[in-house]
Amino acid sequence: MKTKAVLELADVKAIAAAAEAEAMKNQWAVTIAIVDDGGHLLWLQRLDGAPAMSSHIAPAKAHTAALSRKESKVYEDVINQGRTSFLSAPTIQGLLEGGVPVIKDGQCIGAVGVSGVKSSEDAQIAKAGIAAIGL
Repeated sequence: MKTKAVLELADVKAIAAAAEAEAMKNQWAVTIAIVDDGGHLLWLQRLDGAPAMSSHIAPAKAHTAALSRKESKVYEDVINQGRTSFLSAPTIQGLLEGGVPVIKDGQCIGAVGVSGVKSSEDAQIAKAGIAAIGL
């Protein structure tokens, strides 16, 4: 049996604070979602001015990244390269860049999803958040 790390509330708060700081530094109005390894929502934060739709997209991106253990950009690229049949994958909705898994010791322990600006900027914010806990 393996021992696996988990995101604790202190980790989630640190990720959220660093992600918010990255967004604020760039004056980006976004929603930040953090999920556990099963894609269950642990944190949702909609910054002032973020579009209402982003509060649905950010958790979906995080959910996709957590369940697949890959950045959600992988799926956006697959679809953009013509494999549109992937749109029928069950329970996966966040198929846009901006969902990033949190990996520790080779295991996915959660994910961060961001929505509200360009997808590459969403991913930048997510990665800044994850970096705050040394991963």
